[in-house]
Amino acid sequence: MIHDLITMGRVSVDIYPLQTGVPLEKVESFGKYLGGSPTNVAVAAARLGHRTAVITRTGEDPFGRFVHQALTGYGVDDRFVTDVPGLPTPLAFCEIFPPDDFPLYFYRYPKAPDLEIHEHELDLDAIRDARIFWATVTGLSQEPSNGSTLAALTAHPGTTVLDLDWRPMFWQSPAEARSRVRRALEHATVAIGNLDECEIAVGEREPRAAARALLDRGVSVAIVKQGPRGTLAASAAGIVEVPPTPVRVVNGLGAGDAFGGAVCHGFLEGWDLERTVRFAGAAGALVASRLACADAMPTEHEVQHLLAEHEEDEG
Repeated sequence: MIHDLITMGRVSVDIYPLQTGVPLEKVESFGKYLGGSPTNVAVAAARLGHRTAVITRTGEDPFGRFVHQALTGYGVDDRFVTDVPGLPTPLAFCEIFPPDDFPLYFYRYPKAPDLEIHEHELDLDAIRDARIFWATVTGLSQEPSNGSTLAALTAHPGTTVLDLDWRPMFWQSPAEARSRVRRALEHATVAIGNLDECEIAVGEREPRAAARALLDRGVSVAIVKQGPRGTLAASAAGIVEVPPTPVRVVNGLGAGDAFGGAVCHGFLEGWDLERTVRFAGAAGALVASRLACADAMPTEHEVQHLLAEHEEDEG
């Protein structure tokens, strides 16, 4: 099978509280969900009707089995998900303080199995054949994942997205991250990140300057997410700025992954950049209005309905 999208990198089982506005020590019950940014992006694109797969690794444990079951349940190909004996499947806990405070607690010890992706294990033919390949900066943080991610980015001849995905707890220093990100950008055609992530990648926080710096690094499209201020996207054709789609925020943690899957949807459908980013912003807003991440990924009908409602309100 030729995939529309293959993503690579982090996976987890998200253990999210079913009570909001309270710290973890006071939470009484939790829900269990599939998580990990590139994994969620694959789910998001599958929910939008595309053939997707994820390259990652889990522990040889019940949570690893849950990852396989969840992926297949969402229609994501799990053939590139393998076990690492001796390492547990990562867990992620969060606290939910709407509208904009969602602390994350990662349990990726002694080492996350998704950082044990080896280059010789990659199906480079499948990666080359995919219409879009998606990789994340977290995958650059340790070996052998760093070398494998660069090999996959280099192998893919088409639309190659680098999710700037800056998580400081996974790195020795910002300087190390900046060096590795800049090398990876040489093999990407699209870069997506928020202001903090752009600053790590190219040393710029101002949205237009960050977009220009990313384009100067060789990507064809730079997408700068600004949270409640919307999104700026730049290409050789110019700059587009898209305002946010207003919703009542419940949990903002999955919004960026929904945004990413929707950006891939727009590319696959051949939409222009403004339409793609507007659709992606609405997809992210929908997930922010829901509790879970992977479970919350919307269909195209849901996104279009929200956009239509927003246009009516503006009218």
